[in-house]
This record gives sequence, structure tokens and C-alpha cells, in this order.
Amino acid sequence: MKRYIGTKIIEAEPAYRVDGKTVQPVTWPIPEGSKAEDGYAVRYPDGYMSWSPKAVFEEAYRPTDSLTFGLAIEAAKRGKKIQREGWNGKGQYVQLASAVSYVAPDGEIINADHSSIGNKALAFVGTSGVQIGWLASQADMLADDWKIVE
Repeated sequence: MKRYIGTKIIEAEPAYRVDGKTVQPVTWPIPEGSKAEDGYAVRYPDGYMSWSPKAVFEEAYRPTDSLTFGLAIEAAKRGKKIQREGWNGKGQYVQLASAVSYVAPDGEIINADHSSIGNKALAFVGTSGVQIGWLASQADMLADDWKIVE
């Protein structure tokens, strides 16, 4: 079989599955004599709700305020703004820019389209403006403090 890896942004909260069927928040009391299993109530982007055992959930998902660089890039590809917790400048973030173009010295607008990489680039939005074609440092790529900016 072919191997797959997936990424999606979901909402979840700690929850119990009681007696193998009822899902309830961990803040509710467990009925006396019931067996409760730790896990998470999960809401997917389409609104579908499910329950996941704690170990399975925590192996598959990370909070969106402690992402690896790879997960942060996946979020940027899905239209999210991303930033590092450790960055000094407030309001700085990176996002995916599309339809990248520039103005040549003669005033002609050039739409930079490349057959193998397309017409997208990472844009760093900082306190001094926007830098198209931002490149991550080694520290940025190895950090686990990336987060999605709302």
C-alpha cells in the first residue's frame, strides 16, 4: 500500500467517552459506576463531530501555537498567516503571496511565472513593509514555536 500523511486544521477539546458511546467535556461529572475513557471531542472544518482517544489524537495533532516549520508552511499554503513566537517585532508574519509581479526599470509590469515553481512566493510582512521571496533562517526552520495568526 502507498503511504500518506495529512494535515488539516481542526478544533478540539478534552472530552470523555463514557460507557463506549457518550462523549462529554471533561468538566462534566462522570456518572457513578460509568467507565470513562480520556480523549478529545473533535470538530472538522465541515462541521462533522467525532471523538478520538487521547493517545491517538496527541500523536496526530499539535496545538496551532507550537507548530514545526513544515506544519506552518502547510498552514500558509492553506491561506493562513504564520509567525514565530520568538520574533521580536510585533505584528510580523509570513504568508503565501500569489500572482507575484514586479515593475521593470522601463515601467513594464512583469508577471513572474515559472513553469516548474508557479507564481507564488513567501512574503514577510513586517514593521518596515513587505519582503517578497522571504527565506527562512536555519533557526526558523528548526523551531517549534511557529503559530497561526488569526
